[in-house]
Amino acid sequence: MGTHDVMNLLTLILPLIAVVLGIVMGGVFLNNWLRMKHGYPLDGAWGQAVYPKNDGETIERIKLLTTENAQLRAELGSMKDRLETLERIATDQPSKLAREIDALTIDKGGNA
Repeated sequence: MGTHDVMNLLTLILPLIAVVLGIVMGGVFLNNWLRMKHGYPLDGAWGQAVYPKNDGETIERIKLLTTENAQLRAELGSMKDRLETLERIATDQPSKLAREIDALTIDKGGNA
């Protein structure tokens, strides 16, 4: 393999390397931009927060979002329970539902 062959090989490979490097760098920039746009933190090379900075406002916002998340999860749990009850009522046989209602009426009447 002569010098001429090596030069031909390099002229074929170098543009390919440049294109791949450009695609990778574009992906990194796009990833960071999307993370910043949607409020995800960016970390530096050693794990330190680069964006957003950890200040009192950020910490308070995280606390509020955590509280809201817990409330929404509790509400979702109760909605799931109600939905299961409604699904059971809609799919049960009418006679079975009537017996259950009668049983509740008898229990309520017997305890009064």
